[in-house]
Amino acid sequence: MPDNLIHEIALLSPSDLSRIIEMAWEDRTPFEAISQQYGLSEANVIALMRKNLQESSFKMWRKRVTGRVTKHRQLRDPTIDRAYCSSQYKFKS
Repeated sequence: MPDNLIHEIALLSPSDLSRIIEMAWEDRTPFEAISQQYGLSEANVIALMRKNLQESSFKMWRKRVTGRVTKHRQLRDPTIDRAYCSSQYKFKS
């Protein structure tokens, strides 16, 4: 892992690190959304996941996201312009 990436990850707060991992696991959140919010490229997110997940979890995640249309904005339907499901993050009363 490049030294500058280690430094970038070290500067993240625990809540930001947790949110990036959560976004990476979400099927509908493209890598570009993570890049836009946190400045991390897809390769950086992969390195971050490799460093912070158990090896088996990382392998399972890589298998899931490799080639997944919803994780890459260029492969998505152009009418989808949001990073998450419209019903996600709605508070229930």
